[in-house]
Amino acid sequence: MARMTQRRKIHRFNLDGSGTEYTVRFKEDVLAAEEPLEIRIGGRSFAVTMRTPGDDFDLVAGFLVSEGIISSNSELVSLRFCTGDARGERTYNVVDAQLRPDVPMPDTMRHVYTSSSCGICGTESIESVRKTLPFDPAKDPLQIHVDVLAELPERLREAQAVFDKTGGVHATGLFKVDGAGPELLCLREDVGRHNAVDKVVGWALRQNLLPLGGTVLQVSGRASFELVQKAAMAGIPVLSAVSAPSSLAADLAVETGVTLVGFSRGHSLNVYAGHERLSRRQNVAREVTHARV
Repeated sequence: MARMTQRRKIHRFNLDGSGTEYTVRFKEDVLAAEEPLEIRIGGRSFAVTMRTPGDDFDLVAGFLVSEGIISSNSELVSLRFCTGDARGERTYNVVDAQLRPDVPMPDTMRHVYTSSSCGICGTESIESVRKTLPFDPAKDPLQIHVDVLAELPERLREAQAVFDKTGGVHATGLFKVDGAGPELLCLREDVGRHNAVDKVVGWALRQNLLPLGGTVLQVSGRASFELVQKAAMAGIPVLSAVSAPSSLAADLAVETGVTLVGFSRGHSLNVYAGHERLSRRQNVAREVTHARV
């Protein structure tokens, strides 16, 4: 966790309640680290993303899945850190991916900066994602009890080690859902919520687990278009978020067959697409229909 966090000297101001008097303490705080990562494919620069260092090979592998460049571990020959400065020293901020010779290179090599905004928008983008899906989440037979789905945010929060230290990272957890209850397969944290998802997907690719049928992707923040895209590209049938989805995320979820859940807060949740996957246990509270929201 050394590179994932950094210690910083700060001045802590504590107000006494009146708004005019305060005390000042000089102390040390722990921050989530943020550094650029250059992604290269076959030695050529492809993208740059701001991320929390750690699990970088998973991040790169997941990013390549999200971009539709690869869909299986056999297409990825190797990942390695490259020298990252003029002196030829290794900074661990440049990763080069070698692909199998028959895997087509991207048409354009571009630089992508991860942010909270939507990087790919519009109905044409939805159509292109649907056409390039290597897997079909709509055909996944997963059924999940509502109460099981509702407990995943708390399960995710309990496992967030970096957040406990910094309060400044997003988290993504991949849960396997079956009769024995939800099992946390992988959790990743990052300053960028997109990176946290890519790290989980990349881990799964490198474990030869794609497509990720029968799983739920639980995220700690909101659900954007890109997160639905990444889930669909990995064959994940359910994406659940603690906060709100965007309208374009809901549109893409409908198009790709991903069940999209938002505002999952333990005792309630909203389903924006694919409610058919949710079920209730026998002899539980009655279902209320046609409720005004």
